[in-house]
Amino acid sequence: MLSKTTAFIFVLSFVGCVPHTHKYKSGSKETVEHGSYVPRDSGHYKEGKHDHDFDHESVLGSHNVAEEYDHLPPEEAKKRLFSLALKMDADGDKYVEKKELVNWVLRSFKMLTEEEALDELEDEDGDEDGKVSWEEHVAETYGMYDDDMVLNQAKDSPEELEMLENDRELFKAADLNGDGILDKSEYPAFSHPEEFERMHQVVYEQAMRKRDKNKDGYLSFEEFIADNHGTAPVPTTEHYAMEKDRFTNDFDLNGDNKLSKEEVLIWLIPNNLETAENEADHLIESSDSDKDGKLSIQEIVDHHEIFVGSEATDFGEQLQHPRKYADEL
Repeated sequence: MLSKTTAFIFVLSFVGCVPHTHKYKSGSKETVEHGSYVPRDSGHYKEGKHDHDFDHESVLGSHNVAEEYDHLPPEEAKKRLFSLALKMDADGDKYVEKKELVNWVLRSFKMLTEEEALDELEDEDGDEDGKVSWEEHVAETYGMYDDDMVLNQAKDSPEELEMLENDRELFKAADLNGDGILDKSEYPAFSHPEEFERMHQVVYEQAMRKRDKNKDGYLSFEEFIADNHGTAPVPTTEHYAMEKDRFTNDFDLNGDNKLSKEEVLIWLIPNNLETAENEADHLIESSDSDKDGKLSIQEIVDHHEIFVGSEATDFGEQLQHPRKYADEL
């Protein structure tokens, strides 16, 4: 029988050999249960715990590069971060101010979208020609080879039929040249429609088709609060109270107790600027040693574990959360 200490050391020695991976859930039309698109920082703080991966990816603009940093010696990570910090400093004054950091994070979000979309494109690109046809998407997503097969399977499943039709609309909207194929420049709008303004009309129409039951062009609170099956939570629950507060204070800008198109889109589409501003505030607060409200290049390098990590900080994370890394096996 292993003692607790022996077992703990065993777990650490085992997970120490397993690389920590920067995982992401596909952005492809992924929504939360209530219907709005998931913001990039949705997992930054989960169950009261801080996830440093979001910080690293917000700086590096790549899940793959962030994972690479996890295996770099600290000095090499600092060296590379120094070069990045100089690029963040757009005006060359040797300081990275909040505005510069916000712009950098927004740039990273765009790069993450492109990386995620390329990964998805490669998954769906059956003939490996660097493009995705509608047939390839249907085959990869539904395991079928034509619409008729999917329709026959989905005839008893309204949700699957709705998903197919929504996909078709988004695919057509993303296909700028109308050739029935999405290339690498078009596919990101299909996989991440929330990130492209030209896709928002389709996103809006799909949401309204599902929720605007009285077809008046607005969403009442009753229509807003209903889940994907049209069922509203019990009014006495905490969830109901929280959603009522969001409806009233975050989305219903003019206080008329219903959501217009502009207000519906505020609900549906994550505010990347707000997310980037929050992340910039977090990075500055965590690294601003002299509390002057901006970051010197040296402050950034000195706090490299916050910005990019290294093999040392990755192992430190394993020490703090051994069970998490054992579970990744």
